[in-house]
Amino acid sequence: MDFNLKPQSSGENKELVTENNTAIKYASGTAPVYATPALVGLMENAAVLAIGNQLPEGFGTVGISMNVKHVSATPIGMTVHAKATLTEQDRKKLTFQIEAYDEAGPVGNSIHERFIIETKPFLDKADRKKAEFCK
Repeated sequence: MDFNLKPQSSGENKELVTENNTAIKYASGTAPVYATPALVGLMENAAVLAIGNQLPEGFGTVGISMNVKHVSATPIGMTVHAKATLTEQDRKKLTFQIEAYDEAGPVGNSIHERFIIETKPFLDKADRKKAEFCK
């Protein structure tokens, strides 16, 4: 099946920094600032939103790589925004450029790759894996 997604499709997401998404809460650091794992999740979600309604029923995407730079700390009470733009499509492989910022300026950026999957066979394969290795 061919997937012809709109070039330069973009999606945005934002999240208020609270105690629940700090480096302390994620055990990824000792400072009460926005956690890098939270930033990665926010960025991935922006990419999902960028192409969300362009795939046929029964298809979705999964992340396959992310090269992220977290360049500035965001304290509790500020909001982190992420904007993902589809920059390349090679059949089922999608590449996004993602920028993140807060009220003071840039927070991070990434190159993120996702792969288009047919949801049911993908989940069936995961279930077979579980059945085989978690007896």
